[in-house]
Amino acid sequence: MGKAALRNFVATRGIASAVVIGLIAPAISAAQETPYPERPIRFLVPFPPGGSTDIISRLVGQKLTEKFPQPVVVENRSGGAGIIAAEAVARAPADGYMMLLGNTGILAINPNLYRKLPYDPIKDFAAVTLMARVPNVLVVHPSLPVKSVRELVQLAKKDARPLNYGSPGSGSLQHLAMEMFKTAAGVNFTHVPYKGGGPALIDLIGGHLEALVATLPSALPHIQAGRLRVLAIGDAQRSALMPELPTIAESGYPGYEAYSWHGVMVPQRTPADIVSLLNREIVAILSSADSRAVLKKGGFDVVASSSAAFAEMIKSEIAKYAVAVKSSGARVD
Repeated sequence: MGKAALRNFVATRGIASAVVIGLIAPAISAAQETPYPERPIRFLVPFPPGGSTDIISRLVGQKLTEKFPQPVVVENRSGGAGIIAAEAVARAPADGYMMLLGNTGILAINPNLYRKLPYDPIKDFAAVTLMARVPNVLVVHPSLPVKSVRELVQLAKKDARPLNYGSPGSGSLQHLAMEMFKTAAGVNFTHVPYKGGGPALIDLIGGHLEALVATLPSALPHIQAGRLRVLAIGDAQRSALMPELPTIAESGYPGYEAYSWHGVMVPQRTPADIVSLLNREIVAILSSADSRAVLKKGGFDVVASSSAAFAEMIKSEIAKYAVAVKSSGARVD
């Protein structure tokens, strides 16, 4: 082969190689930048279907499905005070394909209530956003001669027999909320635990209990029908559902605050860009007028926080309920 022919051969091979590299490089880049999500996302809800948590979880799941190229599948996995679902998410790969609907009990109460918990709310999860709060209300049977928190406290102090109050179970949020109220007011009540909030509410309506802390959505129909009398709300601020209702803090016990809350968690070490994307999309969903209308009707006060703010709130809630659990004496081995 002559020198000229050799030069032409090398040049031709160089051009061909460049063409091949030019074709392969975009394919490699595209593979490296595959948009998230590329497969369905599972959203675990630690409660049975049909409850109030279904309202917010399915709304968010449906709206994310509309925005994402892959569906968000809401999966109800109840049992074990939320521990079963929480452990499943804590042990899942940190790739953004498993989310948890976390709440007060799972992330703030369980760590103080259970001696052995198969997850750590701080070390095993990354906070995405606090979605909403659900106010608790202090309600009594209409036959009780009280119309305010102060009157209830006065009655409890002068009555020789402690008043009975119910809860969904020992260590539940409503149990601890009432224990916090007892401590703040310096009164004594007898705790009657039930297997769930529904049976406790039925017994209060039936006159077998005198008082109860219940979620506002569950108690509201009975309040409106006159079957229950509401005295105050347990949140730090009044609720848009009943703006005329004072808080327990306003009723003479400043600093009192006990409410339910719901947020989204993912496994710790989930890439920061995925956490940021989920936060941005969920906050946008919750901030829309139609979503707020649906959630307000369901008894939710929308928050839609940053990831950092939610993470800090979880830490403060753990500390708050550590005191309440110790005061109540509740403990699960």
